Amino acid sequence: MKSRRIAVGDREWTVRVDGPETQHSVLLLPDAGDPPDVFDRVCARLHNSDLRTIAVETIDRLDTTGVYAILDELGVPWVNVAGRGAGASVAWQVCATGFGRFISLVVADRGHPAVPDAEGAVLDPDCRAVELPTTVLVTKALPRSVADTSGRYVYGEFRVVGVDVDNVALEADHELATEIVLRTSLW
Repeated sequence: MKSRRIAVGDREWTVRVDGPETQHSVLLLPDAGDPPDVFDRVCARLHNSDLRTIAVETIDRLDTTGVYAILDELGVPWVNVAGRGAGASVAWQVCATGFGRFISLVVADRGHPAVPDAEGAVLDPDCRAVELPTTVLVTKALPRSVADTSGRYVYGEFRVVGVDVDNVALEADHELATEIVLRTSLW
C-alpha cells in the first residue's frame, strides 16, 4: 500500500491508499491502539471487488475536520465509510455531518454516539442521525440491544449483523469486507 502523510494545522495522519483507480472508495477507520496494518486483509478483499481503499493508520486526534482534509487532499469527492471501535465513533460523527459526501456506513463495536453503550454512557448526546444506508456489526464488544437502538438514528436502510469475535478486522475480515461490499453496491 502507498502511504501518504496528510497535515491539518498541527495534526498529521498517515493514510494507506491502494486498490483500483475507480470512483468507488472506502475510508477505513481503526480502533484506538490498532496496528497500522489492521485492515490489510480487508483491503485485499475489497480490492478484489474493484474498490479503492483509504486506510487511516491511527485515529489519534482525528475528527470531522481531519476526515474532510484527508478526503480533499486525496481528491475523493464521496466515499463509503467503515470503522471499528473508536474509529466507528468517528465514522458515525462524520457521516452525521456530511450529507452528500458519504455513500454508506459500516461500523463494528460501537453504536450511534447518542445511544447509551453497555454501561449506560452516552458519547455524544448531540450527534445527529445519519442519512445513509448503515450496517452495524454486533461483536463481543457491542451488545445487540445497543446496535438495535442505534437504528433510531439512521434515516436510511439499516441492518444489524452478528459476528462473534473480539476484533472484526482481524478475526472476521471476510465478513467485514462482505458487509462493506454490500453497502457499496447500488442494487
